[in-house]
Amino acid sequence: MKLPSIATEHLAQLQDFERTILRNHAKIEAWFRAQWQAHKPPFYGSVDLRNAGYKISSIDMNLFPGGFNNLNPNFIPLAAVAAQDAVERACESAKSVLIIPENHTRNTFYLQNVYALSEILRSAGFEVRLGSLNPEVTEPTEFQTALGNTVLLEPLLRTRERVHLADGFSPCVVLLNNDLSAGVPDILKDINQTLLPPLNAGWTTRRKTTHFAAYDKVAADFAQLLDIDEWQINPYFEKVSGLDFQEHEGEDVLAAAVERVLVKIQAKYDEKGISDTPFVIVKADAGTYGMGVMSVKSADEVRGLNRKNRNKMAKVKEGLEVTEVIVQEGIYTYETMNGAVCEPVVYMMDRFVIGGFFRVHEGRGADENLNAGGMVFVPLSNSIPTGNGDDTPEAPEACKRVFEQWDLLGMPREGKDCDIDNEHNRLYVYSVMARLSLLAASLELEESAA
Repeated sequence: MKLPSIATEHLAQLQDFERTILRNHAKIEAWFRAQWQAHKPPFYGSVDLRNAGYKISSIDMNLFPGGFNNLNPNFIPLAAVAAQDAVERACESAKSVLIIPENHTRNTFYLQNVYALSEILRSAGFEVRLGSLNPEVTEPTEFQTALGNTVLLEPLLRTRERVHLADGFSPCVVLLNNDLSAGVPDILKDINQTLLPPLNAGWTTRRKTTHFAAYDKVAADFAQLLDIDEWQINPYFEKVSGLDFQEHEGEDVLAAAVERVLVKIQAKYDEKGISDTPFVIVKADAGTYGMGVMSVKSADEVRGLNRKNRNKMAKVKEGLEVTEVIVQEGIYTYETMNGAVCEPVVYMMDRFVIGGFFRVHEGRGADENLNAGGMVFVPLSNSIPTGNGDDTPEAPEACKRVFEQWDLLGMPREGKDCDIDNEHNRLYVYSVMARLSLLAASLELEESAA
């Protein structure tokens, strides 16, 4: 797969950063190993990255990823090894997994994701069944996915402190692929099975500003490790509460926060000699699917929003009203694919990267949210780099060796300079950036559970 192009004026800066990462790859991997010994990673997650050349960072961390269908099938053997490791770390004797998906029975692409996730776990040797929270699913029902596969959804039941299916299927591991935007259902409270991710990972309690507060700590430690400017890998942000977009309440407070973040960005641009116009992303502090998001270059833009923009910002998934937002430094995406802007999305299970894709959008600009209607997905890589020039490993033992040696998405190639067209090196940099956000999620969940 040919990597995306990047604007010529930012090429040298990106190459310098990549060289720093590659020169220090042994130190980086040792640092990550120490972190995972101290902190338990989430069961899985996906990270949206933005790459401006002079700056590359995570801008969002999803703990209930819904795009497994967009991963390259060549990565399934490695994903299965990661899944096997993650499930066994949660429950050593596990032989089966009960997945609880979202209620999107009409969204065939989401159902394709559920099918793909199920197949990864089945490839890992687990029996997999689906327990639905959807009140419309009153009996075992087959649904067709976008690609013509079928998934069987069965009503989720509970007896005392265990959830199960009608025939008694009740494994020790229950895997949520439902982000709990609508709240924590009573059926899941205080069960004695291992629930992954935990309930405090759901949007009922989780906030993006909490994640990026944890990310601040991770980025600072990593920047010190490599002796780089933390700003290169960490966006500024502020939290704003007490908003009511429909009633224009809190507009002045929001505008002031936007202005403060824009001023900080401009000061950094001046320091670095960057000629770009600063912008911020204002987005709901809880929620996903790219809802409740707008790109802003002036504080005046959030005052007196028109009805269309108020409606867009007022509610997110499940119709929840937005009263809190994160004002986050916008990072330009200067990566393009066939002339369209794109951004990498990296998927992880436990502490391992298992693949990803480029989110590509022909109708959006370099300073806009790409998670919107009209986006398409291009899977990362047609082969899995093993670090020795071999083709994709087929045997589980070969997969295991890759896990034991290096991160899955790309081991830096020894003896080669950092080449912007060297797929393995760029993918390795993506994997490092994504794992920083995964580590931040670990700290975030530890703090919220305390």
